[in-house]
Amino acid sequence: MDDTLEELFAVIEDRKETLPEDSYTASLFTHEKGENAVLEKLGEETTELVLAAKDDDHDEIAYEAADIVYHMLVLLSMKDMDLEDLEAELEARR
Repeated sequence: MDDTLEELFAVIEDRKETLPEDSYTASLFTHEKGENAVLEKLGEETTELVLAAKDDDHDEIAYEAADIVYHMLVLLSMKDMDLEDLEAELEARR
């Protein structure tokens, strides 16, 4: 899982730098709403995850949880943070 998150975060960082026109990730960095676009997506995906959990829909839970992780990583990148910041906080909570 660590490799997957590292690879995904590397792609997000690349999209942030290169801003390809056909990239959803790049569009989040250039959205007219700024970081609010990502914050709104996190709220939306969180609601969808809660509803999937309420319905006990395992496939949908995994799908929505992945959406939350992706948008959270985009937010970390926007704030010039990285996976090490997240890992340090999780380690501190052990």
